[in-house]
Amino acid sequence: MGRYGDIDYPKLTKMGVALGLLLLALGGGAELTAHALHYELPAWENTLFTDMEIVGILLFVLSPFVFGILLPLTE
Repeated sequence: MGRYGDIDYPKLTKMGVALGLLLLALGGGAELTAHALHYELPAWENTLFTDMEIVGILLFVLSPFVFGILLPLTE
């Protein structure tokens, strides 16, 4: 048992990357679909989808570093 308990780092890394891709695809797909259908999004929906894309990119990029490199090295 490690310092942080029994954590499955490879599984967390894969799930973080998958969640990041999912958020990026949902946010971008929703915005592209709305614009393709000539639908004007309210400001709060536009902000929500943009934030989903930003969080998705951050999760996609940072999950391998945090759960794949940083935390296993600190144990």
